[in-house]
Amino acid sequence: MLQRIEHCVDCIRNITNRKPEIGITLGSGLADFVNALENTLEVPYEKIEGFPRPTVKGHEGKLIFGTFHGTEVVVLDGRVHYYEGYSQQETVIPVRVLQRIGVHTMILSNACGGINYAFKPGDIMLIEDHINMSGSNPLIGENLDAFGLRFPDMSEVYSQKLWKTLQQKAKDAGIETKHGVYMMYSGPSFETPAEIRAFRVLGADAVGMSTVPEAIAAVHAGMDVMGISVITNMAAGMLKQKLTHEEVLETGEKVREPFAQLIALAIDTIQENNAQKMDVVI
Repeated sequence: MLQRIEHCVDCIRNITNRKPEIGITLGSGLADFVNALENTLEVPYEKIEGFPRPTVKGHEGKLIFGTFHGTEVVVLDGRVHYYEGYSQQETVIPVRVLQRIGVHTMILSNACGGINYAFKPGDIMLIEDHINMSGSNPLIGENLDAFGLRFPDMSEVYSQKLWKTLQQKAKDAGIETKHGVYMMYSGPSFETPAEIRAFRVLGADAVGMSTVPEAIAAVHAGMDVMGISVITNMAAGMLKQKLTHEEVLETGEKVREPFAQLIALAIDTIQENNAQKMDVVI
């Protein structure tokens, strides 16, 4: 696996030497943010030998390098999921490749179902913690010592300082956000009403089919993580209607503007935090 990751890095380096600081994974229907980037360079996944490719509608499958407020970023426009037949070790290859080309902070976004009765479709939830109900873990197998420890600590996967600062910035900008616990379910079938009732008892506020493996791999590699969920639908049994992927994409389209604004605020939050760290070091 390490050789595959390094080969992906070499393929990218043969195309560009840009060194992004922040990596952003865009969930289903949430790609509008890329329009705010300057000096963009697009690299289709198929040009990166060994890089996993998405098969789901709403996931384009390309790296987009760009600058935002002077900060070098790279966007994963399209992610691969466990339910597509990839192992979780494969689903986190993109995160590990980004770490190798310079990324120190990941912003992981997703479209998901609301479990908390206080939520409604179109709400944006900042992830404060997660529950892994996928039945697997991206760190299973031989440990990649080049990235991190065999048994990494997961007591603060999502930086508390970052998401709390972002929440205040969003409030000041007139963007309403929620915060809560995200649960990953393997999919691809949506959850049953009985499962949703069980997940609520376990403490989940939202449920989706991604993000958790990427967050685990990022923490394993020493990266900071921010998680942002768009509540695109209420989970099974909460409303008298059936769930569809089209609903997910439609709601993502409706919230694209506040979501893009929130990603912009997240980048500013990260850079301010990095500047504070530098001041402490000096």
